[in-house]
Order: sequence, then structure tokens, then C-alpha cells
Amino acid sequence: MRAAFLLLFLFAGCQAAPPAAADGGRPAYSARLLGAAQDAGLPHIGCHAPICAEAFARGERRRVTALALEGPDGWWLLDATPDLSEQVASMGGLPDGILLSHAHIGHYTGLMYLGREGLGARGLPVWCAPGMKSFLEANQPWRQLVELGQVELGALTAGAALELDPHLAVTPLLVPHRDELSETLGSLLSVAGGPALLSLPASARWGRWARSLVALARRLAWLVLDGPFWSAADLPGRDLSEIPHPPVTATMELLQAVRDAGGARVVFTHLNHSNPLWRDGPERAELRARGFEHAVGPEPGQGPVMPLGG
Repeated sequence: MRAAFLLLFLFAGCQAAPPAAADGGRPAYSARLLGAAQDAGLPHIGCHAPICAEAFARGERRRVTALALEGPDGWWLLDATPDLSEQVASMGGLPDGILLSHAHIGHYTGLMYLGREGLGARGLPVWCAPGMKSFLEANQPWRQLVELGQVELGALTAGAALELDPHLAVTPLLVPHRDELSETLGSLLSVAGGPALLSLPASARWGRWARSLVALARRLAWLVLDGPFWSAADLPGRDLSEIPHPPVTATMELLQAVRDAGGARVVFTHLNHSNPLWRDGPERAELRARGFEHAVGPEPGQGPVMPLGG
């Protein structure tokens, strides 16, 4: 896996140039965040904090983290969230396929809308890790999707690129996380052979990684990173060392020198309802001042659009 991953970078400079921009300057390829919240969304069930109370009062829901990959002739979805219906509608039509990261509720349960009670899909490609594939094939209601031919499951192999179109490829990476139901995958996107973006919708702390996130940040244009908690202050009385996610403050410390040197732009997503980045306060100001970004758009379903390979 490591050899395949390194080869992707070694040969990046020898590939053809990315396709020309479309629509009078719009990049031919881009990634679009369709949500910013952790698995249960915002407002969060059982949450009595002001941010949840305000959202309930406004009838507003912040959607769960998902990423759309857009090309000139189609689009693909990274993770099937409980907000799948709204996220697909925001893209104007069904994706050409779905790639799943792991078996936690915010990342695959949107598949339920593809079944008899919903879309009644026909052969929609869904790619996932081998353990995730076995989980879906063995458990209802997901097994019925497979048996009825509503989805066609394809296995992703860590380190092996999946070509989505002649210019766009995704290389899955094994990610350390809480893997009681399936492996966890990140997605390394490349356009015309050049590495462009790494999406990590969930991860353990960076000290558990076998590869260097800093080295990745020096080679890529974008990092879309798991950032549920700003710091331990988000969850008073809880020991964040027991929660398998990296705090935003720790990730900024790790990547600060890379950002200062003009390395990858870093967007934090998968935000817990307790994360102060939901509000325009001192934490957002610090984030911006240090050269980092967050995925919370001005409207419930909006997030940043990231050009790839342009």
C-alpha cells in the first residue's frame, strides 16, 4: 500500500495537464462540501445547548458531512449521510456513484433512501472497503438493496486507485479509527494524475498514523479533515484522549508551518454540535488568522467549493 501511495506522487509531474476549465472559467473538476456536521447533525438529538435550541426554533438543520466530486460529465458522492435526499437535490440529480468511508451512522445510513420505500434505485454503484462490503451484504436492510440489484457493491483496495473518469481517480487509504463494524477509509483524489485533495471524514489522533500528515499537506492543494472538537473545552468532564478524533487545535499546531509556507489549504469538517466553530466567535477568528478554514457555510446546506487540478 505504501509503495502504491508513493508512486502516485513520484509520477505526478509526468502526467497530462488537467482538462481545461469549463463554463467561462469554472474549474472542470471540483470538490463541494454538502454538509459540515458530525453524524447526528445539528440540532443534535438530546442537545439543550443554545445553538441546538436556536436551530430547533428556526426549523433549521445543518447537514451531516459529505463531499461531492464534480466533473464535466458527472459527479460522485463521498459518504451517504442521513441527509442524502437534500444533498442529492442540491446537486440537481443523482450521483454516478457513491464511495463509503466506514460503518458509522453518519456515513452510510443514507443508503436506506435508495430502496423500495424511497428511490427504488437500479444498479447504483457503491464502493467501499472489503469489511464494509461484507457488513452491507450480511445485514438488513442493506442486504436487500444488494439482493434487489438496487446497488452494485464494489470493493475498494487501500492504495489502489479507482478511476471515476479518464481524468479523475480516487485512491483509498486505510485510516486509524474506531473500527468495530468496518475499516475506515480516507480518499486521496487526483486529477490527470496529479494529487489534489485528501478527504478524511473521520480519524483517530494523528499520533496513531503510520504516514505523515505533514508530508501529505506539502504535496496537496486541499486537506478536508475530521475536526469534531475544537479542544477539550468542548466536552467538560470528558477525557478527549478516550474519544478517537483529533482536536482542531492540535491539528493546527501540527500543520501550522505547512500553512505558513503555502502548503495545502485545510478545511475542518465533521463538527460536533459542541464545537464553537458553528458560531462567529473568537475560535473562528483564530482559525482564520492562522490560515485555516471551516466547512460551515452561510446557509444550512452550503460549504466551500474547492477547485481541483486547475
